[in-house]
Amino acid sequence: MVHHMKAKRKIPSTKALWLPEIEAAYKDAKAAIPFGYAVGSKITEHDLFQMAPSVCLKFRGIKNTETTRKKATDAALTSYVANKDMNPILIDPHMAFAFCYILSHYGLELIGEAEGEELLCYIEDNLEKIKSGESSIYF
Repeated sequence: MVHHMKAKRKIPSTKALWLPEIEAAYKDAKAAIPFGYAVGSKITEHDLFQMAPSVCLKFRGIKNTETTRKKATDAALTSYVANKDMNPILIDPHMAFAFCYILSHYGLELIGEAEGEELLCYIEDNLEKIKSGESSIYF
């Protein structure tokens, strides 16, 4: 575990606890879909991965400054672009969001590379639990 940046809200202590957090984070991002028209854009679930860095900052209680937003966004979106054509699972909106959410934590140095890779494998193996709401616990 890296934890260089201070997060006000604790990082989930087990892989299993990441699942309900990612489900809640996805729902948080999804709540923005109806408001896309206000900015002249149609937002779909396939666009939600772009919101993962901001949701990461929100869920960790980290101030959304230009610096923190850039660290989270650069790690998430550059990794997404580099991997989306080689990894067909990223077509799934839930997995794309989870990928960017975890990579945002990595970019903020809240988790290390090995931990991030482990989490992504675990999430991929348990994606149906996130999608079905089966991972829900009180978050």
